[in-house]
Amino acid sequence: MAELSISPDVIRDALKNFAAAYEPTGAVATEVGTVIDAADGIAHVEGLPGVMANELVTFADGTKGLALNLDEHEIGVVVLGDFTGIEAGQEVTRTGEVLSVPVGDGYLGRVVDPLGNPIDGLGAIATDGVRELELQAPGVMQRKSVHEPMQTGVKAIDAMIPVGRGQRQLIIGDRQTGKTALAIDTIINQKANWESGDVNKQVRCIYVAIGQKGSTIASVKGALEDAGALEYTTIVAAPASDPAGFKYLAPYTGSAIGQHWMYDGKHVLIVFDDLSKQAEAYRAVSLLLRRPPGREAYPGDVFYLHSRLLERCAKLSDELGAGSMTGLPIIET
Repeated sequence: MAELSISPDVIRDALKNFAAAYEPTGAVATEVGTVIDAADGIAHVEGLPGVMANELVTFADGTKGLALNLDEHEIGVVVLGDFTGIEAGQEVTRTGEVLSVPVGDGYLGRVVDPLGNPIDGLGAIATDGVRELELQAPGVMQRKSVHEPMQTGVKAIDAMIPVGRGQRQLIIGDRQTGKTALAIDTIINQKANWESGDVNKQVRCIYVAIGQKGSTIASVKGALEDAGALEYTTIVAAPASDPAGFKYLAPYTGSAIGQHWMYDGKHVLIVFDDLSKQAEAYRAVSLLLRRPPGREAYPGDVFYLHSRLLERCAKLSDELGAGSMTGLPIIET
């Protein structure tokens, strides 16, 4: 029987040729989590250790969710859509993206939901890009003093307590005292400035309806349409039938759309109607996420909820285009 001999040089050359011809298959590791439980628009998920705060995740049926609570062994997710099909044991994957909303002049004259999707039946919206919902407000050096008047069209206000561009002016009162009517009149009274064609005079308006009846939002849209004010107004609607997560996000969607115009050197008026309902929605979300409650069951960061929103209203410096966003938050006592 012949003796078998293998030359080391042959083995070395074979391994070298194999290594040179090897091409990686491009396999990518993906973090996959599992739903522990889901109810009332909130899902608790385990198995996503690298997820970021405010990151979008995707459920097995394609529904998106917002990672809001990051605990050691699980995360709390606000479901952005229909949560009836989400069950325990379903897979959840990361997207690596934070929640953002499309922006642009195509939103003028339209009614959208808190995710920026049109709900007025007028087709798709032409956008200029996207903007993140959770962005820092302009810093101290990026601002300029409020020195230009924002005419409301109400003589008592314009003469005695004038509002400036970039200012935040609270409208507070009991039910049925005319808070919404005052804000809507202010929007309608910007029509003359809009028709002037002067960019320095034109004011783009945003009306954010939070937790209101659908019929009330429809009547506001009709009033703006009848007055010819809808062409320069965007309505962000989160009616009472929407989940608490949508009502919590609606004001941030409106401010993101307005910030796009503000940083483009334009002037914006945004009405939040009303922020007390947003606080109630945030309370519901926080309790479902099992956060420790404070006074009247509100979470401890409920004040930061509104401060980081209203601080986005500003008059920008000349270096940033001198745009402005004026805020009219409404609170029901």
